[in-house]
Amino acid sequence: MKHTFSIACALTLSLALAACGQPADDSDTAPAETAAPEATPAETAAPATDAAADAAQDTAAAVDAAAAGKEPVAFIQCKACHSTKPGEMKIGPSLAGVYGTKAGEIPGYQFSTAMKESGLTWDDATLDKYLTDPKAVVPGTKMTFFGLKDEAKRKEVIAYLKSLT
Repeated sequence: MKHTFSIACALTLSLALAACGQPADDSDTAPAETAAPEATPAETAAPATDAAADAAQDTAAAVDAAAAGKEPVAFIQCKACHSTKPGEMKIGPSLAGVYGTKAGEIPGYQFSTAMKESGLTWDDATLDKYLTDPKAVVPGTKMTFFGLKDEAKRKEVIAYLKSLT
């Protein structure tokens, strides 16, 4: 706590000192020879639009790769508890062939009563909700994962799970 306070004080002092060295905004100073024209709203929006388009393209490429069976980076979290080999159980059930099945019906794994009675079928919409917040979708689930909040990463994981069928 003491360290955080010292950092905050040092940062405040530096900003105050930096402001002292700036020239005042007086009308006594000579105007610039030519002012740069202001950007139009379309010109200012272009970089954001380009960035959004690039992000969408990157996400689409990652989803396509996952759908082709290439394990997405976000799946590393899943591998801590799940296998992708049929019948190989770890802390959680194997995820091989899970897409399209009913929750709690993979043979060889002891599911929680809550999961067995959830009535869920693992499709895109259900997986998206569940992977966002497992405990909210199936209260009482044994899965201790807090959720994958990034929508693009969830799409990649779901596409990968579909490829394992």
